[in-house]
Amino acid sequence: MTKYNRDILELRTKAALWWPEELKDKNALANVLPLLLKSQEDFLRLIILSKNDPFQLFDLIKVAQYPANLFLKHLAILADYGGEPIQRLGRSFKEIFPKKHGEKEVYYFDFIWQERIYKYEFKALPIKGLSNRKLFIDGEGLITEKMLDNLTCDMIALLLFASTSEYADQAGLCACDVGTMLGNEDELIKYVKQRYITVSRITGGATANSLGQLAQSEIVDFLIKDLGGEYKIIRNGYIFLEGYDKKGGMPFDLVIEKGDKKVGIEVTFQVTTNSTIERKAGQAADRQILMHNNDYQISYVIDGAGNFQRSSAITTICKHSDCSVAYTVAEFKVLSAWIKTVL
Repeated sequence: MTKYNRDILELRTKAALWWPEELKDKNALANVLPLLLKSQEDFLRLIILSKNDPFQLFDLIKVAQYPANLFLKHLAILADYGGEPIQRLGRSFKEIFPKKHGEKEVYYFDFIWQERIYKYEFKALPIKGLSNRKLFIDGEGLITEKMLDNLTCDMIALLLFASTSEYADQAGLCACDVGTMLGNEDELIKYVKQRYITVSRITGGATANSLGQLAQSEIVDFLIKDLGGEYKIIRNGYIFLEGYDKKGGMPFDLVIEKGDKKVGIEVTFQVTTNSTIERKAGQAADRQILMHNNDYQISYVIDGAGNFQRSSAITTICKHSDCSVAYTVAEFKVLSAWIKTVL
């Protein structure tokens, strides 16, 4: 039988402790999304004009003096190729791509465009420490406009055309297929617009320093899929409790309802220590008593190295929680199973 009310030692063994890279990427994307949306039309004009030759785009970027790092960021968003895949590509580059015979070490990849085979020879790659920061496509890097250089050319070529190469699977580049649409204006416009609608939904409501809000969104998205339509999931919800005198009801990060039954969920993920966890610990006993008196239950999602430095606070919360889980997909499954059990 699954144990849901874990203590701090049990919880620590399940914890992620540090923000997942995927979440950090989404947070960074949320911060630069306004810039991307503002520059989307100019980006579209460039790729629509590039229809005579697969490499014509490089000349168009130079002539238009369009920031190359911003152009690359657009492609990274369209291909869903973020910080972690880029780092993996850099680490494994020499094992993935072939090298030309000769004295000079030149790597390349072949790709198909409009039923013809083309070869792209890398001008700068491989390099050590390939990353969003090195490409100037992180939040800080995009503040400065960068003109087209060899490294950016290499990455643009990959994100445009690598899906048709035989190395796409090894490098995780299967979705890098924007280049296959060059010359088809209607298809390009539809693809780019639809992709940005999806991105906007993923990062919806997120602002600078909003990893906590994104963490909640990840849990909500998981629970919606796992629980199904019988359950109502409310972010920043309230539960009206007899004995709770504050107007509006007791607040929770998440409220899950099924019929007349409800559970309240609090989410805290701190990689640096602060007083938030202490505040939650101070409220934990009273909150659980009130919830139980009204035939409801309460759960906590707790993770982050900073939180676990406050061992006394975590111990108190676990003691007064009906279900305590960490911030991983495996733990989300435990939370979902508990919700199904009590509701």
